[in-house]
Amino acid sequence: MTHINKKPVKRQIDTNVNDQIRVKEMMVITETGEKLGVMSKNEALSLADERNLDLVLVASNATPAVAKFMDYNKFKYDQQRKMREAKKNQKIVSVKEIRLSPKIDVHDFDTKLRNGRKFLEKGDKLKISIRFRGREMAYTNKGREVILDFSKRCADIAEIESYPKQEGRTMIMTLAPMKDK
Repeated sequence: MTHINKKPVKRQIDTNVNDQIRVKEMMVITETGEKLGVMSKNEALSLADERNLDLVLVASNATPAVAKFMDYNKFKYDQQRKMREAKKNQKIVSVKEIRLSPKIDVHDFDTKLRNGRKFLEKGDKLKISIRFRGREMAYTNKGREVILDFSKRCADIAEIESYPKQEGRTMIMTLAPMKDK
């Protein structure tokens, strides 16, 4: 016999709707925005019940607290829809990395440049790095020239976010796509 451990489903109980409201007196506003004045919780609940609406506490910290008549389920649905819409419209910027070498061949450089331009056109940031191995550390200026040449060839679609800087055996530069004006 197998034992299934089911966790109880926790439902969030809204403390600002109908009977869960703990405030004794409140300023009541109708669904159209008309102020009905300050009244007790029981009066407000009976008026909301007559209109087949919920009494929702919108400003609990105000003096007196403010409550409004509305269809709470529709209100929650509209809030969720707005959040989904905002999430859909936000732009997620990722950082792509291209590794070069100080002794890179022309055709290899062109291939990396073509890929880097694709990333920048899609709206991604581009991190260009050069790793110096062995005796190449004596010729870091050659690596700097390679990185700066890369940035010059992308100048029409990208701007330099951080200039080439050396961290140990690695030189790094960051390019960002140009902002539309």
